Order: sequence, then structure tokens, then C-alpha cells
Amino acid sequence: MRPDEFLRALTQLPPPLHDRVLILRPYTRATRCDDCQGIGDAVHLALTAAHYDELTSAAELLDTAERLAAAHTEHSGRKADCLPLPDQDRGRGRVLRWAKAAGPLVAATDASWKGRAGGIGYVVSDGHYGLLGRGTGRLDPTGRSRVLVDELRAVDYLLTGYDEVPAGMTVLLDSLTAVRYLHRWQAGETDAMPAGYSLRQRRWSDKPTLVRLAEQVAHRPDLTFSHVKGHSGHALNEAADGLSHMARRRREESFDLRPRAHALVDAFLRDWHANATV
Repeated sequence: MRPDEFLRALTQLPPPLHDRVLILRPYTRATRCDDCQGIGDAVHLALTAAHYDELTSAAELLDTAERLAAAHTEHSGRKADCLPLPDQDRGRGRVLRWAKAAGPLVAATDASWKGRAGGIGYVVSDGHYGLLGRGTGRLDPTGRSRVLVDELRAVDYLLTGYDEVPAGMTVLLDSLTAVRYLHRWQAGETDAMPAGYSLRQRRWSDKPTLVRLAEQVAHRPDLTFSHVKGHSGHALNEAADGLSHMARRRREESFDLRPRAHALVDAFLRDWHANATV
């Protein structure tokens, strides 16, 4: 469950359940511990039950989660395997040397597609970055606007990396069409979708990615979405482009992704902060 989905689910709970879920939140993060994952599964089921107004079932599932958590702590404490996996293990990471860099917060996103493999990536001036590979199949909802849809998915991947998206962030894209959709959504045209994009029910989410993204940006007039010319030497755009290509290639080649991504982001952010221009 992504941070934004968890926070949205919390708002649907009455105070007693809300407080209990909040205490159990650490177990909802990915770990290598099977016991912790079982506790997290019970919490996720409780949130699903609450979503359908089954509050009695939700409370019973939280009883189970709390009982399992108490037994786990008593018998094994919090071992190294119980700790949340590093962000890099889920495709996200951060170059900490840029965490306190001065200047406005600026991000860039990009997408790459070749054959049946694709990748998306983002980088932020404060050192955050993410990359994610994806394939296609019989039930792929992308439709004929594949490249455009992935450009917009990259923006969603960026924004859902934050519990709360920083106010006033500027997001740069090298797809003018994608920027136009983001501007239309900010203006309230949330029904506008790329041609062929399927709106059918998703298995793992209550809404399709772009529908969720459209609704989010419609309530964030403080975010700025701007076009930047691709392959023109713009440091943040080049970094996002490199990450998306790396994620795409990783689906078909075997190489150690994390150190390459970290080094790429660090190099381009060094250039960005040295020249400090949007």
C-alpha cells in the first residue's frame, strides 16, 4: 500500500480504529520478516473492510493484528529483518548530500518504451529519485497512447513517493502533450484521458492511475507543471531520462541497478545545483 493510499484509508476510520491502525502502521511497510508481513496483511484487510463499512470485521482484524504483534515482540523483539526495507528496494532512493540544498524544489519525470518493455523515472532537486520498469500484456490498460500514458504515470510515481507532496513544487516534463493534460486536470477537466486508456476496475487499486492523478492535481493549484525540451542538456531532464531507460533495460538485462541509479542522480544533481536554473 502506497503512503497516499494508507493516509486516504485512515480518513475513513472512526477515531478508535484510526488510533489503533496508526500504532500498527510500521507493520504495513515491506520487510523481510514473515511475521511482520502477516501482521501488515491483517491491517490491510482491516482497512479494506472499513472501506466497505464493515467496521465490526475491521475491529476483529485489528484484534488479530495486535495479538500477533504482541506475540512477535515478546518472542523475537524487532530483529533486523523486521525493519522496513530501504526505499531503493522499492525503486525509490535519495542522495542525502542534496537533502538540504538551497533553492526551490524542482523535479523532472520521464518515460521510456521499447518493444514490450517500458520504464519511468523521476528525480528531485532535494536528492529524491525513483525508477520503475513495466511490461505489457493482454490486460494492459494503457491503450494506443502508450508513451503519453507512461509520461503521466511517471508524474504519479513522483507524487506518490511523498506522504504529503511539498507545496510549490515545479515538475518538468519533456512531453508537451502530457503537460497539457496536467494543466487541463488542474483546471477541473478530470474526465479528460488519453485516447484508448482503459477505465476498467483495477485489481490492486480502487481507481486507475491516471484518474487518481487527475483528481490529485485538480486540488493542487500550487504545483507547477512545465515543459522542458528533451535531450537538450537540462540536468534534471537528463537524469530522469537516464533513470527511465535504466529501468526499462533492467527488465531485459541483469545488472546491479541501485548503485548505477544513485551515481547517475548524484552526477546530474551536482550539475544542476552548480548552475541552479529551472
